[in-house]
Amino acid sequence: MSSSLNLQSISNELLKDILDYVDVDPDRSINIDRRAYLSVESFRLPSPPVPSRAHDVGNFRLTCRRFAEIGIPYQFTKVATRFSHHGLERLDKICSQRHLAKHTRKFSYLVPYFYVEDREQVQQFLDVEGWHRHSLDPSIFQSKAEDQRRILQTAEDTRVLRKAMAAFVSLQHVQILRLQDEADRMLLEALQESELQQASMVDLKWTPACTHATTTIAQALLYARSPFSRFSGPMMNSQSALVIKDRIPQTVPLLASRLTCLELHFDDTEALEERMRATSRLFRTVFTAAQNLQAVHVGFPSRAPLDLGLEEIFHSIHWEKLRAFGIQAWRLTADEIIQLARRHSKTLRGLRLRDVQLREGSMWKDVLTMLRTEMEQLDWVSLRRVDYSKHFDKLWADSMEVGDGSLGGSESDDEDDFPPHFSVAGSDNDTEDEYDSENEHSIADTDHGPDANEIALSPNTTASLPFCTCSHSSDPASADDLGDNGLFVIYQQRKMWEKWVVGRCPEHSS
Repeated sequence: MSSSLNLQSISNELLKDILDYVDVDPDRSINIDRRAYLSVESFRLPSPPVPSRAHDVGNFRLTCRRFAEIGIPYQFTKVATRFSHHGLERLDKICSQRHLAKHTRKFSYLVPYFYVEDREQVQQFLDVEGWHRHSLDPSIFQSKAEDQRRILQTAEDTRVLRKAMAAFVSLQHVQILRLQDEADRMLLEALQESELQQASMVDLKWTPACTHATTTIAQALLYARSPFSRFSGPMMNSQSALVIKDRIPQTVPLLASRLTCLELHFDDTEALEERMRATSRLFRTVFTAAQNLQAVHVGFPSRAPLDLGLEEIFHSIHWEKLRAFGIQAWRLTADEIIQLARRHSKTLRGLRLRDVQLREGSMWKDVLTMLRTEMEQLDWVSLRRVDYSKHFDKLWADSMEVGDGSLGGSESDDEDDFPPHFSVAGSDNDTEDEYDSENEHSIADTDHGPDANEIALSPNTTASLPFCTCSHSSDPASADDLGDNGLFVIYQQRKMWEKWVVGRCPEHSS
């Protein structure tokens, strides 16, 4: 006896398997201590949905009420909202529907440059510069400026953000990103090329935008008593940090106490040391309150390593649960790195030292020896573009045209799991944002390969009993064989050093 199979007879599990072929399983995420985490989960920009996939998921949900319910997580686990009337209106509609909002676990806030008040004469500027020939429509910019002005005057963003943070009862991760569409890019390019007198007609700035977005998000999270525990700011502004320090001093430690993961990347270079020194007490407040941190990253532009002591930011604080630690673009001594790593030698699984330049008198082999011999849990280390400070300065002096993140020309692009530039491009769609396509295939390289990421077998298994591998290894026997000349570091050395640090003999390293 045979019976016909209809759609309603298919189990929920099978339907979810089918949806997994259409779009990524919303429950899948990267462990916090794996090498790819800082890039994919926090710093990589939210990719725009493939139109066909979004259409297919939408059609699936239109089939019936049961299918609509099953498909919700595939559409609303990650919500990206643009700072615009249209974007906030869309967010308002989502958070007004509790059955949708309860699935949101990651919120990305896409914020454009702010137009400076009384300097919005785009029409006059384009007429003077002749940029009408480049198909720049002044009405687009005038509409954006008016949209921003209306939002700020009515506090529409504050209202909607508070409502959303309260509705997102499963929220884990909050991310603030800078948004720059093609029209903005062309206008900024025109401003850079114009004479000062003419450029004064129009001014776009990221500092007030970053400050306002961070402040309103922080206040909304606190107002809603949000369960979030991760914050990412890959395009933060150091001047904004100074303003935030004074504007919401009581809010910062309260939110920091909830964090398990914090990633901050400052992308401005003007008066960087002065501003970061002025925010030293703010960092101390944040890191002291954030006792539950498991992953932390603080970075600066590759082209302008921070010339400031490591502990002026981290203040010798010890986090008992820290599993992944990363810094980018810093001038340090070997001892500074060693002391921080030593404080967390019992828990640290991953260490990222991007663009770190050692000061004169220090040697990388001293850092590497300590990491190899004392870091009991270390599974991976990233040394991308590490070098010596004097050599770094010479390279920049010889070639001022070198772009951020490509200094020295020795690194292959497909191994970059931390994009040096963070900019989003798109039209007026909330989810239309782009990132460098060169990072799409980086998951298969040595930065993300099994040697770098896989967790060791449990100690109580037979396979994990100590056995000597010294005679089978082609790695240098000691730090003196690492080829560290104290002057410069080449790409091949960095990759070999990364493997050497975690390639300990199970028997003789204990």
